[in-house]
Amino acid sequence: MSCFSGLASAASGPVPVTVSPGAVKPGNYSRPSADFPPDIWGDHFLAYSSTADLSNESDEMLEHKKLKQEVRNMIVAGIEDPARNLDLVDWIQRLGVSYHFQEEIEELFLKMLGKLDEYVEKHADDLHKISLCFRLLRQQGYKVSSEMFTSFKDDEGNFKESLNEDVEGLLSLYEASHLQIHGEDILEQALSFSVTQLEFIIKDLSTCLLSTRVNHALEYPIRKNFPRLGARFYISTYQDMPSHNQKILKFSKLDFNILQKEHQRELSQISRWWKEMDVKRKFPFARHRIVECYFWILGIYFEPQYAQGREITTKAIALTSILDDIYDAYGTPEELDLLTTAIQGWDSNLGTQLPEYMKTYYLLLLDVYNRIADDLGMQGKSYCVDYVKEEKKKVAKAYNSEAKWYHQNYTPTMEEYMQVALSSSGYPFLSTVSFIGMGKLATRDCYEWVINMPKLILATATISRLQDDIVSHEFEQKRGHSASSVECYMKQYGVTRQEAVEQLSKQVNDAWKDVNVECMHPTAVPMQLLMPLLNLVRVAHVIYNKHDGYTNPHASKDLVASLFLHPIPY
Repeated sequence: MSCFSGLASAASGPVPVTVSPGAVKPGNYSRPSADFPPDIWGDHFLAYSSTADLSNESDEMLEHKKLKQEVRNMIVAGIEDPARNLDLVDWIQRLGVSYHFQEEIEELFLKMLGKLDEYVEKHADDLHKISLCFRLLRQQGYKVSSEMFTSFKDDEGNFKESLNEDVEGLLSLYEASHLQIHGEDILEQALSFSVTQLEFIIKDLSTCLLSTRVNHALEYPIRKNFPRLGARFYISTYQDMPSHNQKILKFSKLDFNILQKEHQRELSQISRWWKEMDVKRKFPFARHRIVECYFWILGIYFEPQYAQGREITTKAIALTSILDDIYDAYGTPEELDLLTTAIQGWDSNLGTQLPEYMKTYYLLLLDVYNRIADDLGMQGKSYCVDYVKEEKKKVAKAYNSEAKWYHQNYTPTMEEYMQVALSSSGYPFLSTVSFIGMGKLATRDCYEWVINMPKLILATATISRLQDDIVSHEFEQKRGHSASSVECYMKQYGVTRQEAVEQLSKQVNDAWKDVNVECMHPTAVPMQLLMPLLNLVRVAHVIYNKHDGYTNPHASKDLVASLFLHPIPY
């Protein structure tokens, strides 16, 4: 039950598989099928291969270049007085263009750190300013003290009632509280207080804009939303704010649309690769979600320099999705043992022992990884694939263990379950693959770190695994599936389904605190390498927020369309 299978919850129940002639041979026994919803995108994105004029001399690119320099000048001018320019940096980050100005923003924050005590004392009664300062510095990896919020509490230790009418301040406090780490009771209290007040206030908000912002924040807090979706939303709301900066707004729109054209072109190439592999005919029982796979990986890194990383990681997740469906929705126990052994051996000769459909998959898997290794070899980085292969082997073993639990009708203890489910979540594997896109920054030492389940990987895998189970377990059990963490917890502790979900949700919250701790200086590996790992778990929050957004493509259709179909009007 991987993170991919958890997204499959819309399936209604076992039905016979319809197999195209010359494709999968089902044998003399009836195979179960998850009856996955069909692909909704078809060949739509094949048409985007050469639609965009992305030359440096196009009018769009020339204006983008001009505005980029003007925005940089604004940031540089603000470095001398950073306390007055935190909102400027916040706008630039939330509009999705801060990747252009990392050095300048870092310099501004370093200046801010030197003046932090003075700033906190001066603005001790301004909830928005204190909350914004705290969040921006924590996001940058600086462990500033949460004690700066004590001035907003009354003599009884509660947040002051006078804050109840400060909607902007409450929004900022809410966003800041998601950066909490273990032991920060004041931020636990801040989260509860701000959520309660915002949910109460929203009923009576007089402006549609403010209501929209509050609703969006409650569903997708900045810390748990991935950057492209956040930028798309914030651009649409920022332009309606009376205080918006027209140059920053225009630059962010240009930048979003330029990147969208590049992403469309990449998605077109990936879609063509998927179609040329003839996946739908070869694996009719599997989900065909290449667009959703690319959407997922765009959540990890969207910047232009990570194009190769997006291509490789999308291919890796797409092939893993098929593998998941082989274990979860089609293969017999005997066949799955054969496939697991073959993947551990990673040798094309082992494919001869497999049934035809598995042999087809196995040889495809080896071929794709060989091609990736050849491409990376020209950069002196072919060894990266060796680390990815080892993680892939762990995923296959985990899938097979869960398949055995299902066929044996066995409900493991939570300890047994999590030992397997962390690997089957796919997140340790995807974390390792994501490093390929980071170039020379990801050294051998960094790969050694990521494959040994450090605390950050443990936390992100825990979040994705449990959040997946919480939203999908009931549907999975209806269609026939191994026990999820919900069933395991219920059986082991003798509690109701609701009680199990509440306890697992607490574990998710604790794991987010671990993520926040591991993303603060000093970090085990360069901070730039941690961002794809943080973004991976942000994708989990978006995909598993309420519905299944992978296997049920209609649940994520609007999100996908917002990034790939609709440019932002100027």
